Amino acid sequence: MPDAVMAYSAAEILQEAAINRLVLWNVDLTLVDVAIVTRDAYAEAFRVVTGRPLVKLVPPLGRPDSEIVFETLAVNGIVAEDDHLPRFLAALATAFADRRGRLAKEGRMMAGAKAALKAVSRLDGVAQTVLTGTIKSNAVLKLKAFGLDKHIDFELGGYGEEVYPKATLLQVAQSRAKQRLGTPFTAANTVVIGDSTRDVQAAKIGGAAMIGVASGRSMASELREAGADVVLPDLSDASEVVAAVAALTAPLDSRAV
Repeated sequence: MPDAVMAYSAAEILQEAAINRLVLWNVDLTLVDVAIVTRDAYAEAFRVVTGRPLVKLVPPLGRPDSEIVFETLAVNGIVAEDDHLPRFLAALATAFADRRGRLAKEGRMMAGAKAALKAVSRLDGVAQTVLTGTIKSNAVLKLKAFGLDKHIDFELGGYGEEVYPKATLLQVAQSRAKQRLGTPFTAANTVVIGDSTRDVQAAKIGGAAMIGVASGRSMASELREAGADVVLPDLSDASEVVAAVAALTAPLDSRAV
């Protein structure tokens, strides 16, 4: 038994050492759409934290939960205090978890999402995670509700409770991947897949290639104008997604130094 365990561990190490492509998926309107449940969770969290009903929730527009919280407090006439953000995010996590049974019923998986994740997972040397404005616990629940978590390494991702601009969050995720996998991740071997111009801007500033998916609020022309390297109408053609990832990432050991 010990020999078997040692052999398995060695195989894991070799597998991790071979990973040299990093794919960062946006969640909302790229992989899933659970806006109704999200809004209800925000309303409950707002009530818990402020004692008042939510009148207006600012639109996400690719922003992180931490930013949405502050703007939502402001538009509802609440002066933010030091403890508002951690209290709100904790209440949001609880409210969302309480509603997780509604996700698959009232939400939807975006066209081709499951097949695209599976197809990309078969690409040599790839690790897949998320770069999302959603807090980590909620991102996990969103993807699990539709069976989209199988090929995602959530420990490598960047999330909405981390108070960074999304471009910086991308670099945080790259750093986590380097520490975990032992490979430097740069614009040459990192690709972001997302639906908003904010995703494109984050990729360009943070140091990654960008696949824009016109399944959200940004049109294909807007994604191209923002600087996306490849623009797809949606994820329904998994072979197109894989081809784009392969074209935009290259193993470090295959390039001349």
